[in-house]
Amino acid sequence: MVEDDARFRLAVRRAVETTDDIRLTAEADCCARARALLDGPAPDVLLVDLGLPDGSGVSVIEAAREHWPTCAIMVATLFDDARLVLDSVRAGATGYLLKESLPAQIAGHIRMLHDGGSPISPMIARHLLTEIAPDTPLPHINLSAQEQNVLTLISQGHVMTDIAERLAVSPWTVQTYIRRIYQKLGVHSRASAISKAYRLNLLGGSEQP
Repeated sequence: MVEDDARFRLAVRRAVETTDDIRLTAEADCCARARALLDGPAPDVLLVDLGLPDGSGVSVIEAAREHWPTCAIMVATLFDDARLVLDSVRAGATGYLLKESLPAQIAGHIRMLHDGGSPISPMIARHLLTEIAPDTPLPHINLSAQEQNVLTLISQGHVMTDIAERLAVSPWTVQTYIRRIYQKLGVHSRASAISKAYRLNLLGGSEQP
């Protein structure tokens, strides 16, 4: 966890300690200390604040993506600026949550991220819609009925095995659908797919499920 607010770190730590399946392995309160951790073993999940005393958490995300390519990265911040959201996603974050919903729900969000989901606060999804090329005509994306079903389930936070069970297909078939969805949307991550799908009105407009 990279977070400069000691009270928030304590709250997250206490929330994690109540679980049987999550362990907090390291903490840093600034960019410099966060980068010092990058030479160590990669965690499964990295929780990053953006407003750090010696720089932006986006730089930490970029460095972590380079050193820990298998680590799932989630932003937890007070900032709901759409530019920061875009910068974080482009840097490698696959989840973006406002602190108002944390840390009471942090364990569930960590599990979702680790299982392949992309936790995104509804307000963040709305901001993305107004920020990403708002005056550009939206292209038509032709998804099959099953691809649309998979996309909807992804946006609701379901993981691949759960989607397979719901659609009565194999996980490998779901993986194929996800790959096709990424190709059609021109994205490379679930967070990017969800934000672009909302902008293209493929998920019922600007309201997050």
